[in-house]
Amino acid sequence: MTAKQTHPTSRRIRIGAGAGYSGDRIEPAVELASHGALDYLVFECLAERTIAIAQQARRKDPLAGYDPLLEARMTAVLPAAIRNGVRIISNMGAANPLAAARKTAEIARKLGLGDLKIAAVTGDDVLDVVLQGDAHFEETGERVASYRDRIVSANAYLGASAIVDALAAGAQIVLTGRVADPSLFAAPLIHEFGWRMDDWDMLGQATVIGHLLECAGQVTGGYFADPGYKDVPELAKLGFPIGEVACDGSVVITKVPQAGGRVTQATCKEQLLYEIHDPQRYLQPDVVADFSAVRVTEQAPDRVSVTGGRGTPRTGTLKVSVGYVDGFIGEGQISYGGPGAVARARLAIEIVRERLALTGVQTSELRFDLIGVDSLYGKTVSSTNAQPYEVRVRVAGRTTSAEQAVRIGNEVETLYTNGPAGGGGATKSVREVLAVQSVLLPREHAKPAFTFVEV
Repeated sequence: MTAKQTHPTSRRIRIGAGAGYSGDRIEPAVELASHGALDYLVFECLAERTIAIAQQARRKDPLAGYDPLLEARMTAVLPAAIRNGVRIISNMGAANPLAAARKTAEIARKLGLGDLKIAAVTGDDVLDVVLQGDAHFEETGERVASYRDRIVSANAYLGASAIVDALAAGAQIVLTGRVADPSLFAAPLIHEFGWRMDDWDMLGQATVIGHLLECAGQVTGGYFADPGYKDVPELAKLGFPIGEVACDGSVVITKVPQAGGRVTQATCKEQLLYEIHDPQRYLQPDVVADFSAVRVTEQAPDRVSVTGGRGTPRTGTLKVSVGYVDGFIGEGQISYGGPGAVARARLAIEIVRERLALTGVQTSELRFDLIGVDSLYGKTVSSTNAQPYEVRVRVAGRTTSAEQAVRIGNEVETLYTNGPAGGGGATKSVREVLAVQSVLLPREHAKPAFTFVEV
């Protein structure tokens, strides 16, 4: 369905990024809703494993499975958003968009915000389809069926279409499950400007816009900052970005004046390249985007123009993220300080290494690190004549059972009394591993749709 054009073509649509991941800060979104003169506020909150974790939560409680910060975010941002006519789009629905929409309706009711049109987009959960077919993982070539007893989720990356339909039907808030990050931002542009769903160049530029905004504070200097080399002011008050979009798809990336951070040609270029494998073929459910002719121009302080995104027809398949249980990680840590700290830490590692072998702890992967010495770059790259005055030992191993994983942390903890001298601050943990692989699914097997819930 192609949305009708609802505004004059001279109008610029202002879209703000309210979050770049599930646990992101809430205050910048409130700042945007209050002072950003926005038309739309988009919260992007799903990473690859996030939805598998949400599916596990939903299995335990049919009313759960949406973003854990949904209630806090909506409570904080709805009053300003509704007062200022800002429409909200988010994938905070995660594994349960309908429950997220109902919870948002409940929050709106408690806040006395009147009758809101809240839509839930569904159709991304394709677990049954994937399990019934003969799909193979793209990464390893293994048959998905061989993982059947370990699989907890299979969610297709939907495009913008169902969001566009919901907006055309008057939705003020749209909550989705797995939707491709740029599609969350493309949808309101398609709706507002009446772009066709086969106008590949427009959709390619819309993907550029969504990609620039989807990680929120990264494009306003957060991930960009590097003291003395790439300085960014007031990072503690970092503002999230706004895209001012014209009907031809040209965009100016900016922020509210009072917010911390910085929008420059360099911050935009870094974000443009973020997670892009082939700039000429960035595969999305709406379009195959081409970033190779994009032009980034600094117009004024904190105002950067971005043009030139193009596209070619979308593929006939959708990427599906399949989440599955892949064992357990047992971990233990302990610190050593003062003269000889590194030598005592290395002795601690050798003790634990031998103890795990003596007691028969079964691991498929096992690593020993000195945090601050060799945990990131290994012993060769990190070698130096200077000896740090403090160091932290970390031992981590993958096991097939939680019981085996517990034993790893226990052996580190016993260093308290069994040597070497001066160990302190020991911690231990066990966590289940949720791994993710991908399959490609013919797009006709995913059935995106939207449903309104009542306030």
